[in-house]
Amino acid sequence: MFTAGIFLMLKKEVDWIQPPTSVGEVSEQIPAATFDQMLVASRSHPEAGISQWSDIDRIDLRVDKGIAKFRSKTGWEVQVDTKTAEVLSVAYRRSDLIESIHDGSFFSDSVKLYIFLPTGILLIIMWGTGIYLFLLPRMGGRKKKRSSNS
Repeated sequence: MFTAGIFLMLKKEVDWIQPPTSVGEVSEQIPAATFDQMLVASRSHPEAGISQWSDIDRIDLRVDKGIAKFRSKTGWEVQVDTKTAEVLSVAYRRSDLIESIHDGSFFSDSVKLYIFLPTGILLIIMWGTGIYLFLLPRMGGRKKKRSSNS
């Protein structure tokens, strides 16, 4: 959990974890290229494993950056310009796999609910009691100084 959490905290800074978001040509509020044109562009990169709509896990449309991120079920991401339907980037996206390991869903839903959830709750409790035990002697020292000054 800790290691995967650290990787997730760094996903925007490390390109190996999550590909950086490209910037396309911004055109108004509605993409100039159709989704079918963007699908055709995505097909031109066989490593992504996209040949039809059912091969796509999700589409992340970033209107303000002029791109659509086509995430395939194989873990690859194809970033397509929403104005020209030109492919801007093709890269493997590891952040989704790391997230599923982090929350336990990689293993199974029962592992997620009955092992990772209680572990997370216990970690929060241990964190809180650790802070309390760290601050306790310092708070006690202040009380002694106040009572000796009076």
